[in-house]
Amino acid sequence: MVGWLTSVNLVADGKFTERIQSWRQRGAMQKIFGPVMQNAFVVDDLDAAMDHWINKMGVGPFFVFQHVQFKEIYFRGKPSDTDMTAAIAYWGDMQIELIKQHNASPSIYSEFQNKGLRGLQHMGVITADLDSDLAQLKPLGITPVQYGTVASGMRFAYVSSDYHPGAMIELIESNPAMTGFFKMMQDTAAGWDGKDPVRRF
Repeated sequence: MVGWLTSVNLVADGKFTERIQSWRQRGAMQKIFGPVMQNAFVVDDLDAAMDHWINKMGVGPFFVFQHVQFKEIYFRGKPSDTDMTAAIAYWGDMQIELIKQHNASPSIYSEFQNKGLRGLQHMGVITADLDSDLAQLKPLGITPVQYGTVASGMRFAYVSSDYHPGAMIELIESNPAMTGFFKMMQDTAAGWDGKDPVRRF
């Protein structure tokens, strides 16, 4: 994952605070996550949300992945049967994801909504090695909340970085198919003429 600490484990050697102070003195505070490439919003009405982003924000086209298929998905350590649709578009280099959950299965999305929250729920970053990143996050007290694999083979994990709503991080493990598809969506957005603003799969 871009920005990972390259020195010894800061927590394991008991010198986390000392290293933080050293970074600040050097003006070189290290990044734990990033760069953020996705902002993801949980919404009640997916069509209305896409209409807003398309017609008010000029963002599109949206690629809609209806009833996303998972090989496996776990929420707080237990299998989940979450039924959700995701609509994704690019705004420059930033991916905008709109999420609508169709059932009441426990998940990060339904938990967010059950707290009366709507809007920005998480941010996404790309990782080359999901397992390695999760191992490095564990000593910081940041652990997986929801994780799994989609039908195409892409692995992901949402982690407990959400001190306040919207600050949860999704680690998205890269693979050639995913990278190619993301590039296709971004290239399409760069040359978009406003036609076919919603493209369903």
